[in-house]
Amino acid sequence: MVGLPRYYSPMTQVVLVGLVCFLCPGMFNALNGMGGGGQMDRTTGNNANTALYSTFIVFGIAGGSIVNLFGVRWTIAISGLSYALYSGSYIYLNHTGNGAFTIAAGAILGIGAGIMWAAQGMIMVSYPREEEKGRYIAVFWIIFNLGGMLGGILPFAINYHSDTDSLSDGVYIAFVVLECLGSVLGLALAPPSKVVRDDGTSVVLVKYTNAGKEAIEIFKLFLNPMMLALLPMCFTSNFFYSYQFGPVNASIFNLRTRGFNNIFYWGAQMVGAYVLSFLLDNTNMTRRKRGLIAFIIVAVFFNVIWGGTLKMQLKYTHGPLPSGETTDYPGGLIDFLQHSRAAGPIILYMLYGVGDALYQNFAYWIIGSLTNDNQKLSRYSGFYKGIQSLGATVAWQLDAKNVSYLDQMIGNWVLLGISLIPMFYVVVTLKDHSEEAVFADDKAKVIDDQQEPSAGTSTSY
Repeated sequence: MVGLPRYYSPMTQVVLVGLVCFLCPGMFNALNGMGGGGQMDRTTGNNANTALYSTFIVFGIAGGSIVNLFGVRWTIAISGLSYALYSGSYIYLNHTGNGAFTIAAGAILGIGAGIMWAAQGMIMVSYPREEEKGRYIAVFWIIFNLGGMLGGILPFAINYHSDTDSLSDGVYIAFVVLECLGSVLGLALAPPSKVVRDDGTSVVLVKYTNAGKEAIEIFKLFLNPMMLALLPMCFTSNFFYSYQFGPVNASIFNLRTRGFNNIFYWGAQMVGAYVLSFLLDNTNMTRRKRGLIAFIIVAVFFNVIWGGTLKMQLKYTHGPLPSGETTDYPGGLIDFLQHSRAAGPIILYMLYGVGDALYQNFAYWIIGSLTNDNQKLSRYSGFYKGIQSLGATVAWQLDAKNVSYLDQMIGNWVLLGISLIPMFYVVVTLKDHSEEAVFADDKAKVIDDQQEPSAGTSTSY
């Protein structure tokens, strides 16, 4: 009989942060995956995403240092509330047609999301041993994307018999409730100073940190050769969302099918993450060999799905318009019950989810392979999410400014190709073991169980 893992074990903490992201970013992903936040007119949703990722750039990069200074519990819990505020803003939009509140809520969410994802990334890639990082990333990714699946089921079920092109208040209220629960769950996370692996090693190096030191470390990220080499990877890693959710999902499928698609999009992510973890943790191969095989898989897979997307994109130029004109996709909007028309586009959309999981899990694995130092990894994760958000800001504005669907699609494909070159360089330079030890030499200043770190203190961050 297999017992439950210890509360202070790395796996328990990764599962907990996975559940928080299941309820907060997972619900956001489901809402975003509907295209335009579930509204027929995507303008407000696109502008809200631009505001979101604009602040995310700053707080993603600074998020690692914020977490280093103030700890994971309250930073994650408070950040979770920003997701609920954003979802709730669409209720106001439904009743007033005024998008200002939603755009402002997007900017606030960018602050919270930047901090939350820096904390999440640190927990996910610094808590496990080196040979377990692929599995831990996959466990998190599976739990997290269960949220996207649930978030796809809600609009699919609630709007199953609806003829409207926008989500009802009931869907948004359900998202708000779940996101508030996620915020509260963040308080259940243990201080990293108390998390111990099964082999008895600590997950942290006890170090002194303060605001000045963290500011210097943020600046040094932009001088780090590996971080600079990974800039294109970071920039590209969420760029495709705006195209997949808008010009594809929101443009050729009706409302209930968009929710149906999201169930399989996020479900496919779980499959992709699970399968890739077996390769990334295969200790029968060197770390470099595992990385090279994963690189080939990611490169080939993405080029294949973008080739299929080009073939589909050449069939249409726009989705439903605010004027009432429907999509020019042959035969009009697709319903999932139209099996002969729906099968190909739905399968392609599902493969987008697989590709996203492969790319982002591989990206996290690369970052986790650079060091075992949890302070550095919190900054690296924040850097990844910040530059990722810079790419997303550009992408959402391309759709908001009505850049042609074909140009958006080609732009995505070109960016992928550019990102692969420096990514390959980083992979071939990986060592079998990271240099930093993860034993805490100074045990005298470990933080108390109930205490979170504060600026200018000796801290596990």
